[in-house]
Amino acid sequence: MSTKDWIEKDYYKILGVSRDADAATVKKAYRTLARELHPDRNKDDKAAEERFKDVSEAYSVLSDPAKRKQYDEARTLFGSGIRTPAGGGGGSFNFDLGDLFSGGGGGGLGDVFGGIFGQRNRPRSTGARRGADVEREVTVTFTEAVEGKTIPLKLTSSSACSACAGTGARAGTVPRVCPTCSGTGFTSTDSGGFGMAEPCKDCRGRGLVVDDPCPVCNGSGRGTTSKVMHVRIPAGVVDGQRIRLRGKGVPGERGGPAGDLYVIIHVGSHPVFGRRGEHLTVTVPVTFPEAALGADIKVPTLGGSAVTLKLPPGTPNGRTFRVRGRGAPRKDGTRGDLLVTVEVAVPPTLQGEAKQALEEFQTATSGEDVRAELMSLAAKEG
Repeated sequence: MSTKDWIEKDYYKILGVSRDADAATVKKAYRTLARELHPDRNKDDKAAEERFKDVSEAYSVLSDPAKRKQYDEARTLFGSGIRTPAGGGGGSFNFDLGDLFSGGGGGGLGDVFGGIFGQRNRPRSTGARRGADVEREVTVTFTEAVEGKTIPLKLTSSSACSACAGTGARAGTVPRVCPTCSGTGFTSTDSGGFGMAEPCKDCRGRGLVVDDPCPVCNGSGRGTTSKVMHVRIPAGVVDGQRIRLRGKGVPGERGGPAGDLYVIIHVGSHPVFGRRGEHLTVTVPVTFPEAALGADIKVPTLGGSAVTLKLPPGTPNGRTFRVRGRGAPRKDGTRGDLLVTVEVAVPPTLQGEAKQALEEFQTATSGEDVRAELMSLAAKEG
């Protein structure tokens, strides 16, 4: 993203949050908008696609404390002081806030405000620039999240034009240093004794002038590349987890390092199993005789054969048992447990001998008042 974006775009407004919103509020607003505007839900809707890009761009800045601080400072310092060049399109405006806030080696705030101290037009560094970070969301099944999976992920990003190697000049030619700004990318003006720098209009902030533009990228030096990357989703990921892949983002400029790729994981639900941290959960129905007399029952496991669970006589409804080693993988290579909750199934209707047997059981136990303790406690508290 360019300095023009940082100055002109109100990322807080795009996400619908206040300037003092905390990280949790920013994340919640982003996730709500991302689900609403995701291309999978808005096929062939260009407006939704553009809004989705803006929302992702805003979140990539506001979710990073360092970037958010730089953005706030840029909006405060330059929101009305720098005039971005007209015409030519955003694609040819090719410098970012890394130039404004870099430390050491030139190219920082000292260059921008050099006019204040009589250091106008000091050449700034035109060296390597780190590529931008990229964020993508993927949805995996419950089983894939537990066991892990390698998924293909298509990435489209801006990179150096292959025809001109990022120079913007036709093959066989090279750009020349801009004579207007002496390669700094800025020009300074005096306003009542105060020097203000703004991007050079002749080179649009690049510090270089291309006399014979590359016909492929029209002199911008940038092109669009698409690639399919196979990303390993580690076993045991949870919904909302953010995975960082170093150096897999947008390629850097002039030999600079690539940015990082952040993959946000969304996990689907399972019709049988649930998740509680490293443990899996399952609810198993049992009959009244099995709960009352005890029994050996079959219990399903995720992706494996059923296991036998021994119910002791007098098992109450809702009791949870633990089957060790049948849960989600841990980082140390072991697995969590399967937590089995029994639920006594009450038949909707009774006929014949079954009904008669239950009536006889009711008669045999009529002297027991199962609610006596409850009523006693209620009376004491009342």
